[in-house]
Amino acid sequence: QVQLVESGGGLVQPGGSLRLSCAASGRTFSNNAMGWFRQAPGTEREFVAAITWSGDDANYADSLKGRFTISRDNAENTVYLQMNSLKPEDTAVYYCVADRVPYIRRPPGTYTDYDYWGQGTQVTVSS
Repeated sequence: QVQLVESGGGLVQPGGSLRLSCAASGRTFSNNAMGWFRQAPGTEREFVAAITWSGDDANYADSLKGRFTISRDNAENTVYLQMNSLKPEDTAVYYCVADRVPYIRRPPGTYTDYDYWGQGTQVTVSS
């Protein structure tokens, strides 16, 4: 019954920006940490970013620090991923996830640590 619905994906040129949104409904509560994973064709699903239930702390994949920013608006039950300086290597399906705990896992969790997943949104970075 828990629903996570992503939006905002699409085609963007290298160096461009894109903001993904994830709206939660049903029995998804704002006291759960949330985050994003991504999966490119022929690769394993990889961690992108996570944020605490309160939004006061976040962590990122090392390769994405400084380019991606995760945030959340608990009043709207929505989490965002702002992606800047996009590269072709960022092309992937991006998934919104909700963790079982309210804090950030350190080291970051794997996909098995998350109970709920969105359907994914395609991000393509190409000229």
